[in-house]
Order: sequence, then structure tokens, then C-alpha cells
Amino acid sequence: MNLAPSLWPALVVSLMTAACGGAAASAPQEPGIVQVTHAPDAPKKHKVVYHLSEAGADKAKFVLTNIKNHAEGVGWKDIGAMELVAHGPAVKTFMAEGMDADLRGLIDKLVADGLVLTICGNTMTKQNLPKEQLVKGCSIANKGGVVRLMELQEQGYTYLRP
Repeated sequence: MNLAPSLWPALVVSLMTAACGGAAASAPQEPGIVQVTHAPDAPKKHKVVYHLSEAGADKAKFVLTNIKNHAEGVGWKDIGAMELVAHGPAVKTFMAEGMDADLRGLIDKLVADGLVLTICGNTMTKQNLPKEQLVKGCSIANKGGVVRLMELQEQGYTYLRP
């Protein structure tokens, strides 16, 4: 096909419009709803690890709310294991003294429901943070948070970092 170079853009637009069923020229549409279903007839015991390294109560509440929504969406009965691993700047967020009351309530509820809350031992050591000052329900990853994340992924856990 021998077309003048100036005609190529028009040809490309025409072909794209035809290939997309005219969608390129139509007005934007409302987003559809994706029906997320968790098959109750074939339940699976999910294993999930959440990763948190950013500091601050707001970020921790965001991640913990994701965990809460996840557990409610799937159902705790179908969760084989759910763990949050916190390291680096996030660790100070889990010190009991001065902790945000809403954050503490969310942690208490999720730990009571079955969440394992693991704190990086390396960060605790490097920042001279006494383990006794961690909020109730925390465990310490003695070889470090990133090592714990690796181990869990090797055990088939799904990795999530909101």
C-alpha cells in the first residue's frame, strides 16, 4: 500500500476506531461492577501476609482496615493464616505508649479474631526499642521482618502490600 506520509495518522485512527468497535470515539461509560465471589461451596483455607514498612497511625489503620475488610469478605473460617509483618519505620507505630486509641482497638480486635502481628526484631534492636513496650499481641521476628516475609511466601502465603 503506497500512501502519502500525511495520510498515515488518519488511517491509524480509522483502523483503531474500527477495531475497538467505535469505542475510541464514544463517550466515557460508567464503570461496571465486578461481582467478587468467594465460592462457599468450595472453600479454600487462604494464607495471606500483609507487609507494612511505612510509619504512622494513619497508614497502620489503613492497612489494618484492609485486613479487616479482607477477613470479612472471605470469612475468618476460610482463612488458614493471616499475618501482618511490620519493619523499619512502621515498628514505632506499634509501641503501646501513646498509641492512637482507634489503632489500638483495631489491633486488639484483629488479633483476637486470628491475625498474627509480627514485628521486625532487627528494627527493634537497631532502634533500641524494648519488646515489653510493644502493644499486646505482637510477636517478634528474630531474624528480621524481611526474612519472615520471604519464609511465608515460600510457604505459599499470598503477599499483599496496600
